[in-house]
Amino acid sequence: MKYALKSLLLVTVLALVSCGGNDEKKEKETLKIGGSDKKVVVKQNATPPEADLIDLNSIGVGPIKDIELAATVDQAMAKSGEALFKSKCMACHKPDKRFIGPAPKDVLKRRSPEWVMNMILNPEEMVQKDPVAKQLLIEYNGSPMANQGLTEDEARQILEYFRTL
Repeated sequence: MKYALKSLLLVTVLALVSCGGNDEKKEKETLKIGGSDKKVVVKQNATPPEADLIDLNSIGVGPIKDIELAATVDQAMAKSGEALFKSKCMACHKPDKRFIGPAPKDVLKRRSPEWVMNMILNPEEMVQKDPVAKQLLIEYNGSPMANQGLTEDEARQILEYFRTL
């Protein structure tokens, strides 16, 4: 009887210790790739590392040198941008949470509009030459952003959608 109680106590203590407080939480997402479902485990911290990378002055590397954003969101453009985002970007980006790539929610609080558009239009050169893009590549386990071959107008629509998040 003593042996059973001691064993039970030991198992209980080990269970409590092994379930200890870890600041990371894991979420499982299902991705549909080529007709098959794949589970992807994404580790999330309370504060995403990219939140520390705030640079509103850099325009990045690419064709976009200057953008003027209206005070109000162009809803028609944002709706088109949302459709483009869902068809071209959702495999790697979730609007409001970290996934394979960063969440675009509040991206304009961290990056200039020019930088965002240049990242959309010119991701290969951005990760080679832009320091923030290089750091994001490291943060996201070397998963480079795919060039979707979007036009400047399409990238601008996606940017307008980001303003609504």
